[in-house]
Amino acid sequence: MLMNAGLKIVVMLGGPSAEREVSLNTGRAVAQALRSLGHQVTELDPKPGQWELPASTEVVFLALHGSYGEDGSIQEELENLGVPYTGCGVEASRLAFDKVLAKQRFTEHRIPTARYEVLRKKDSPWPAGWLPPVILKPVRQGSSVGLQFVRSLDQWSEALAASLQHDTEVLMEELIVGRETTVGILDGQALPIVEVRPRSGAYDYQNKYTAGATEYFCPADFGPEVAQRIKTAALGAFRSIGGRDYSRVDVMVRANGDPVVLEVNTLPGMTGTSLLPKAAAAAGIPYGDLCQRMVDMAMRRAS
Repeated sequence: MLMNAGLKIVVMLGGPSAEREVSLNTGRAVAQALRSLGHQVTELDPKPGQWELPASTEVVFLALHGSYGEDGSIQEELENLGVPYTGCGVEASRLAFDKVLAKQRFTEHRIPTARYEVLRKKDSPWPAGWLPPVILKPVRQGSSVGLQFVRSLDQWSEALAASLQHDTEVLMEELIVGRETTVGILDGQALPIVEVRPRSGAYDYQNKYTAGATEYFCPADFGPEVAQRIKTAALGAFRSIGGRDYSRVDVMVRANGDPVVLEVNTLPGMTGTSLLPKAAAAAGIPYGDLCQRMVDMAMRRAS
């Protein structure tokens, strides 16, 4: 039974970020699911400072990704309008989207995370005290945009310049060797763990969004004790940034079972290949029900 049937919902999708295409796919899938549940759905592709909600809007479903969508900007504008919206609030969104601020929170709350350094100049020399391999990530991007692997010193300059094309700061992390997993969080609970195995190469933008390029295993094949450690680390990271409603936490798992949190995604993808819906399905929550729960949590706050 629906908690909130027949609502007038605006699905925000697209937006101005580098993840626009993924967001459009997410938003269309969400809109279709919500319509099938009996809601009146309007799709809105917002341009900063140039959008307006229909006067009858009861709740906004945020299907945006990247800058303006996940960084707290759109959340703050909706707060100012007094309109309920799905997902994390302004501050949690801001913290999670900035990989350095998130790292600082993880460290403060003793969440296991990879060693890191911040770089700002294309001609920065190789940092002292480090050995390859490392990974470079734009500080404020998502969906593996600008991700660069540096496996030898001769790759450094080109990789750093490429990553800095997407932001003014780059996060350099130790490259964790192990199993790649992600943990969906829904209403304060960890969903079954998804293990991600690209058929070739790394789990980069292309492998993430190309159908058939990556294998997914859910629930992942971990023993109970290791699985619990992974979920505990993920929940700890989510709470450390002040998360609410839902998120997806990416966690590497070393050969000895130690989890290493990479980041918290406050508006995870909801496409056909996305990981949060896979985890929810493994927990017995179909796609439509997942979308409905996200709306219900926003409406609970409104009431």
